Amino acid sequence: MIKIGLFGCGRIGKVHARTLSQTPKAKLVAVCDAVPEAALVLAAEYGVEVRDSAGILNAKDIDAVIIGSPTDTHLDLITQAAENGKAIFCEKPIERSLAHIQAAMQVVARYKVPFMTGFNRRFDPNFQSVAARITAGDIGNVELVTILSRDPAPPPIAYIKTSGGIFRDMMIHDFDMARFLLGEDPISVYAVGSSLVDSAIGDAGDIDTAVVTLKTETGKICQISNSRRASYGYDQRIEVHGAKGMLRADNLHESSVEYAGTEGFTRAPLQHFFLERYEAAYRNEIGHFVAAIEQGAAVSPSIEDGLKAQILAESAAESLETGQAVALEALRSYSLY
Repeated sequence: MIKIGLFGCGRIGKVHARTLSQTPKAKLVAVCDAVPEAALVLAAEYGVEVRDSAGILNAKDIDAVIIGSPTDTHLDLITQAAENGKAIFCEKPIERSLAHIQAAMQVVARYKVPFMTGFNRRFDPNFQSVAARITAGDIGNVELVTILSRDPAPPPIAYIKTSGGIFRDMMIHDFDMARFLLGEDPISVYAVGSSLVDSAIGDAGDIDTAVVTLKTETGKICQISNSRRASYGYDQRIEVHGAKGMLRADNLHESSVEYAGTEGFTRAPLQHFFLERYEAAYRNEIGHFVAAIEQGAAVSPSIEDGLKAQILAESAAESLETGQAVALEALRSYSLY
């Protein structure tokens, strides 16, 4: 049984607490949050303890930690967890700056603890199937990847002001998915963007509509489209075109029932947001983390995957600012050791 301490009792912390309660060989022991009431509510729901950070990090009855607290707390928690020999699962982004992520990489390498970055979309059953069929050669050599990710509505402006921007907060998932499906790292990134959804987002220094093009050394191309608004629901689609064919994973609807009448065809709405759409992915993700710790196997996505997604996000922001494509030699030069 892998015993786990959870940092952060907000929206993502609640997701992980629920998932742990459904995961064999995992036990949530204690939770911690800067807001005491949030910790108390979550602890009561799952019958676990509320502890301060030291009570989790120094505890002999905890094998691993899940870090779902605000990003600016991550480096300190990662450092202390590694020093105490805890396996680490950390939500994206690992940290806001590349220097801080590199510092985290160094401490994780020094203490040789397992570290998994929370890119849950790799564990979506449909996306996993696409990746597996690419590996099996079903469509031959990959030529073009298209990723569409559109939220049903923008987050509060207060969140926008602290999020780090659409590339670091939202598209970072798609950057990881691009690498996952391309099978190689991009060598260039070009970004365009606008504030079309809410002028307040532009006033806050961010954009809400963006398209990024990635290109690899062998010539593979990936197009990523993001919007903070989709009036029809949570839009999550991927398409991979190859020499022998195409693979596509479409949106998930609230129901698979389709009605046909004199006015045409109608279907149920899309699943509303990420909590519903990626429920299975979160379950598979935590299941992988727990099984890897128990078996002494490698975890994936790794801390290096987290760094590379952040490099892509930073480079996209630079491209948007300069209006020029950004070369990504740095992406291949970073390594864990």
